[in-house]
Amino acid sequence: MGVAIRAAGQDDRELVVWLLDEAFRDDPVSSWVFPDEEHRRTTHHRLMAAFTDIVLAEGHIDVTEDGTACALWLSVPAGDHSGEEDADGAARLREEVDPENERVELIARLMAESHPADRGHEYLWMIGVAPGSQGEGLGTALIQHVLDRCDRDGLPAYLEASSVRSTRLYERLGFAFEGPALDLPDGLRMWPMWRDPR
Repeated sequence: MGVAIRAAGQDDRELVVWLLDEAFRDDPVSSWVFPDEEHRRTTHHRLMAAFTDIVLAEGHIDVTEDGTACALWLSVPAGDHSGEEDADGAARLREEVDPENERVELIARLMAESHPADRGHEYLWMIGVAPGSQGEGLGTALIQHVLDRCDRDGLPAYLEASSVRSTRLYERLGFAFEGPALDLPDGLRMWPMWRDPR
């Protein structure tokens, strides 16, 4: 049975923020950004809202028709990175989300620095599935929906995996580790992954 997928619009903002908050609140990277559990519970949604707003304005968001999963994508042209712009964006993100938390700015800077700038690509920023619907193939369907277009159009795709478990899913979809790994302070690691079109 196929998964019905549609493009999200501004009317879907709260749904997308809720999905991302639910899916990522206990993710290793979110736990690193917000190490205090109570603070994470009350603040994490603001980071997910900021990400949602950026992608609604500059990229596209797909959601499953039943509202249980979403994927945030940006089209990144080659050479589309400016260190100064990235630093300014990271500082603005911190100010908007959690001004006293330097980790909000640090994660944004580190991800921007590791992002490939020499080749245009589709960037899977985040994919979130409601906890009660995980393991049903919704994430795979959402990713494949865009990868099919990438293959037709000859576009590569890129993402950063935040857990060893998620790297396995992405490998099944044709992504491969493209080092170096993104090492955060305190031993947390993220895995940049690249997929050439088929």
